[in-house]
Amino acid sequence: MAPATSLVVGLMSGTSLDGVDAALVDFSGSHPRTLATFWHPYSPDIRRQALQLQAARHDEIHAAALFANQLAHCYAEAVRDVLAKSGTHPEHVAAIGCHGQTIRHQPAAGYSAQLNNPALLAELTGITVVADFRSRDIAAGGQGAPLVPAFHAVAFGDPKRHRVILNIGGIANLTDLNPGRPVRGFDCGPGNLLMDAWIERHKGLRYDEAGNWAGQGQVLPELLHSLLADTFFATSPPKSCGRDEFNVPWLERHLDGTERPEDVQATLLELTVLSAALAIENWCGNPDELFVCGGGAQNVALMARLQQCLPDRRVASTDSLDQPADWVEAVAFAWLAWRTLRGETGNLPEVTGARGPRILGAIYPG
Repeated sequence: MAPATSLVVGLMSGTSLDGVDAALVDFSGSHPRTLATFWHPYSPDIRRQALQLQAARHDEIHAAALFANQLAHCYAEAVRDVLAKSGTHPEHVAAIGCHGQTIRHQPAAGYSAQLNNPALLAELTGITVVADFRSRDIAAGGQGAPLVPAFHAVAFGDPKRHRVILNIGGIANLTDLNPGRPVRGFDCGPGNLLMDAWIERHKGLRYDEAGNWAGQGQVLPELLHSLLADTFFATSPPKSCGRDEFNVPWLERHLDGTERPEDVQATLLELTVLSAALAIENWCGNPDELFVCGGGAQNVALMARLQQCLPDRRVASTDSLDQPADWVEAVAFAWLAWRTLRGETGNLPEVTGARGPRILGAIYPG
C-alpha cells in the first residue's frame, strides 16, 4: 500500500563516528527533494562506546543493547531537530530510514551488525521506522554493502556521460555509472577513518581540517607500498569492508616507530587517494567525471590530489550536481526507506553479489 505522505527522514551514522546526519526528503516529484538537514554530534561518551564495541569485550551483549537504546534517543533528537528546522509535524512524515551504527561487518560469515533500537525510535517519535537494510541482501548471498549505488544511479546518472561517484566517509566506496551498462559499485578501501584516528592520537583533533596536517608531511613510499599490498585492494568486486579490516592496529603492523606522525598522515591521505584512483582504473574503465561526496569532499588536499591522479577527468564534489556532499548518504537511506514502504527492491545484485533484487529493511510502525 502506498504511503499517505511522501516525506521521509533519512538518518546516517557512519564509520567516522562523528554523529548523526538527518535529512528530510520529499519524494512526491520525479527526483528526491531535500527540504532540511541537521547534524547531531555524538557525545564523547557515545563515540567511546561505539569504538569499544568494535571488538569483543566482556558483557558485550548487555553493553550493545544499552548502547542501542542510547542511540535511539540520539536518533530521536536528530529527527525532532530536522523536523523543527523545516516546520514539519511528525504526523506528516511517512517514515524514518535509519541505518544504525555499524560495529561489525562480516558478510563472509553471513552477517553485518548495525546497532539500533528501531522499536524504541518509533515509540519516541511516533513515526514508522525502517531499519536493518543490510540483512536481506546478505541472506541472498550478497555483501550487504555498499547500498548507496542504487540511489547514486537515480540522483547522479547521466545518459551521455560516464560518471563515477566516490563516497569518502570512514570507508570509501565507488559507484560506476556508465551509460548503457549495469550500475556497479564497491568499497575501495579506507576513507577518513585512519586519518581521523591518527590525528586524534597525535593532535587531539577529531579530523584533519582541509588536510592541512597531512600537507605538512611527506609521503613515505615504503609505508605506502606496504599498506597497498593488503589483499583487499587487489580483490575484484563485489567487495565491502569496514573497521574490521582497516583500523589502527592494522596500521601499526606496518609501522616501525621511527616515522614522523605528519609523514604517516600524509601517507594515509595518499592511501585513500591511490586506492580509489587504482580502483577506478582497474574496474571502472575510463570515466569522464568523478564526483565526490561524504566528509572527504571537504578535504582540500585530498580533492587536489585526486585531480592530480586523474588529470584527464573532471573531479568535483556532488554539490555541483545539486546534492550537497555532506548529506548524500542520509538522503540515500531516506530513499531506501521509501522503496521499502512501496514494496520496491533497494539492492543492486551487480553491486552486492546477491542472487537477485530484494526488498530491504524491516518496518516498525509508528
